Amino acid sequence: MATSAFLALGSNLGDRLEHLRAAARRLDETQGLEVVRSSRVYETEPVGPPQPPYLNAVIEVHTTLNPRELLEAALGVEESLGRVRAERWGPRTIDVDILVYDEQTIDEPDLAIPHPRMHERGFVLVPLGELDADAMLPGGRRLSSVRLSPDAVFGVRPFAPPLPTE
Repeated sequence: MATSAFLALGSNLGDRLEHLRAAARRLDETQGLEVVRSSRVYETEPVGPPQPPYLNAVIEVHTTLNPRELLEAALGVEESLGRVRAERWGPRTIDVDILVYDEQTIDEPDLAIPHPRMHERGFVLVPLGELDADAMLPGGRRLSSVRLSPDAVFGVRPFAPPLPTE
């Protein structure tokens, strides 16, 4: 039986939109994983060191992979698209983060679900809210219970329609 999960995609190097599209395609081509739908694509200001703006989207997947296997698939897509981990929160061709996996909570050194900082980031909450207005957040809270401040959504600008899911 397939489990629903939400993944955040981000890119700020090269052809940003094509990197998001390629990541969604490669995830969809992964055995045990199907991309079901996508939020719109947003352009956002970066968090961290000075760098170009990001394009961000959230996709919903149905998967028979367990959370660890899903993480390995996400890391494989990043590697295949040239992701280099040079500095924390630095620029990247692609970033694929697991936001939510069903209703599970996982807290391991290299795997935390729900994503531990997602509730602080408008560039995650705005597109996630398009797909699931009641998504699970860290600490057992729900997205529907969070009032997004103007600061949280400042700089989250619609850029393109949802990513293709076929």
